[in-house]
Amino acid sequence: MKRNSKQPLEIVIPIKMKDFKAGGDGAARIKQVLQKIGFPPDIIRRVAIAAYEAEMNIVINSLGGEIKATVSTDVITIIARDYGPGIPDIELAMQEGYSTAPREIQEMGFGAGMGLPNIRRCADRMTVESKQGQGTTITIEIYNR
Repeated sequence: MKRNSKQPLEIVIPIKMKDFKAGGDGAARIKQVLQKIGFPPDIIRRVAIAAYEAEMNIVINSLGGEIKATVSTDVITIIARDYGPGIPDIELAMQEGYSTAPREIQEMGFGAGMGLPNIRRCADRMTVESKQGQGTTITIEIYNR
């Protein structure tokens, strides 16, 4: 995709539950595409962090899902959708340090309760929708200004 192209580029990455070996590969792929297109480094950094945190939340907390990045000249939209338990209290989950990750995941260095707060810091716009027993969808927009 050329940077001045009117046609958005879509990147869809399936994410498997508990696949820590591949965790972060999707965010890295999105980062590589943005670098190739020529987005500014600060935008790429914010997108890469948000995508990584969303991807790892799927790996850690769900039965799997996908990350879809839609890239246009003005905005990068990331939709992280998972299948699983859902988030019982979104407001609580947005607090730094709050985590529902099991002890064994935390001992691996994940699940510190910084994922959603880090996404919020990187995003220009963020929404979280979740239904108990069905899953969670996080929509992240980062504007290219």
